[in-house]
Amino acid sequence: MKILLVEDDKQTSDYIAKGLREHGHVVDQADNGRDGLYLATGERYDVLIVDRMLPSMDGLSLVKAARTSNMRTPVLFLTTMGGIDDRVAGFDAGGDDYLVKPFAFAGLLARVGGLARRPPIVATTSLSVGDLQMDLLARTVKRGGKKLDLQPREFRLLEYLMRHSGQTVTRKMLL
Repeated sequence: MKILLVEDDKQTSDYIAKGLREHGHVVDQADNGRDGLYLATGERYDVLIVDRMLPSMDGLSLVKAARTSNMRTPVLFLTTMGGIDDRVAGFDAGGDDYLVKPFAFAGLLARVGGLARRPPIVATTSLSVGDLQMDLLARTVKRGGKKLDLQPREFRLLEYLMRHSGQTVTRKMLL
């Protein structure tokens, strides 16, 4: 696995990088948010490990900016900021997991492995079920080649049903 570690504390960064390399991973390191963002958006990584408190750009801003530039790499926040509001802010910024320092290295490895095993996110621009075709970008629907005019709520409902084709969809799921 190729991992980007963005951590400003050199001792912590070197400890984590050494441990990850001993487990066969390739690790790039950045010691500030700006360099971390540059690497995250310019290289391909399997997982990012990001501290929240970084010089030049904090971890939340780094992840928000990377997500805005369409980076889909899973992000693990590794930080001393362990309050519930801190965790929520991390997830709201686009983080996929959150680990509070101090931590057990085995726990870090397990979380990184779990994030890397997730299937990649594939952006779908169209859906098809039988003779029903939906273009998600143009917001159009065709059935048997004929265009259907749908209201926005009808479009969203049909999209949900098409995404769950072949599954039982309950009223609760729809609500």
